[in-house]
Amino acid sequence: MLISLLLGALIGWIAGKLMGAKGGFIRNILLGLAGSAVGNYVASSLGVGATNSVGSILIGVGGACLVILVGRWLFKK
Repeated sequence: MLISLLLGALIGWIAGKLMGAKGGFIRNILLGLAGSAVGNYVASSLGVGATNSVGSILIGVGGACLVILVGRWLFKK
């Protein structure tokens, strides 16, 4: 469980840096976990799967970037 949270934080942090988003450790964990779920769903829908940890992280980062993008569309300022 601790490894999943730390991996989620890493994924959220990477996605935040790529997308120029700001946030703290808890936000990164939530973003990373949600992004991993979205990324895995989209990847499996496209028939793509990760065969190692690096692939899982890349899919999670892609999903987290998608979550950030949708969040920006929904909550425009």
